[in-house]
Amino acid sequence: MTAAAWLEIESAAPSIILAGEKLLLDASGALYWPAATTLAVADLHLEKGSSYGSRGITLPPYDTATTLAVLADVLERFRPARVICLGDSFHDGRAAGRINSLDRAALTELIAAQCWFWVSGNHDPHPPAWSGRVVGELAIGPITFRHQAEPAAGKGEVSGHYHPKAGWQARGRQIGGRCFVGDESRLILPAFGAYAGGLDVGDPAIASLFPAGRDVHLIARGRVTRLPRA
Repeated sequence: MTAAAWLEIESAAPSIILAGEKLLLDASGALYWPAATTLAVADLHLEKGSSYGSRGITLPPYDTATTLAVLADVLERFRPARVICLGDSFHDGRAAGRINSLDRAALTELIAAQCWFWVSGNHDPHPPAWSGRVVGELAIGPITFRHQAEPAAGKGEVSGHYHPKAGWQARGRQIGGRCFVGDESRLILPAFGAYAGGLDVGDPAIASLFPAGRDVHLIARGRVTRLPRA
């Protein structure tokens, strides 16, 4: 990657400091840690569409293809050496078996290009890792990556699970979308999956993790914007 290309990425992705480490927040919902050449995404929920379809709820069966296309673009831009999927990568225990051959080939190609980790989630406690490594959580230097935030965790926790979203009133218009939410100790990533829903950051399940206030980084209109601290 050229220096000019990297400067363009850094200018587009705002940064935060967690446990003394600089982390970049991408508008895709991905997190990039430059010093560790590590990229993290949360809650892909692959094959959520086919899961609903099996229960008679019709959704377009393209969520896996869409999610993988966005992920491929992110990996092309950042070129990480390590990728961490923070749990609920598959919507249910049979999701891997429902992935069609084209999407399976696309995912296999992505996994082969990096050191890949699947963190266990509540939807996929035993991720079907046909490649990569399955872990309960992963500690790298001062940062621990896990699926769900632990209230008593020390500084340096990165997690997913809650699918945080937020809204903001700007110039008389309401803007809303997925978001990163965090403080000096922990960061919760937005859901990356195309069909993943969201939980408002004001919900007690999220707000209780940040008793001293939280920083919300809203994803809207193709960019990440830090909102005033709540």
